[in-house]
Amino acid sequence: QVQLVESGGGLVQAGGSLRLSCAASGRTFSNYVMGWFRQAPGKEREFVACISWSGGQTYYADSVKGRFTISRDNAKNTVYLQMNSLKPEDTAGYYCAAGGSVSPRPSDYKYWGQGTQVTVSS
Repeated sequence: QVQLVESGGGLVQAGGSLRLSCAASGRTFSNYVMGWFRQAPGKEREFVACISWSGGQTYYADSVKGRFTISRDNAKNTVYLQMNSLKPEDTAGYYCAAGGSVSPRPSDYKYWGQGTQVTVSS
């Protein structure tokens, strides 16, 4: 089992920045690919970014490429999502997830956090 707890969400104006964190406990964090997903009301959960176990590979959704950066610190069992130049359409619940392969599909991730809300005002 892996327990994931997100933090860092909040209310920010368009153009602002937030840094989300996801702290993991349980099984060896460095064994897992970590991903960030988001879900807005009435919409399906969508891929945001993921990072390989070593941090050497990162992938982003086109909608966030160049604005968001995913990183991880295996010594601290934590994955981060730095979000810059935020837009109102980035408003959503943000979830971190742990899985076994680099993938944009939610079904490929076994463990999920409870989420943290990000609201971007115009």
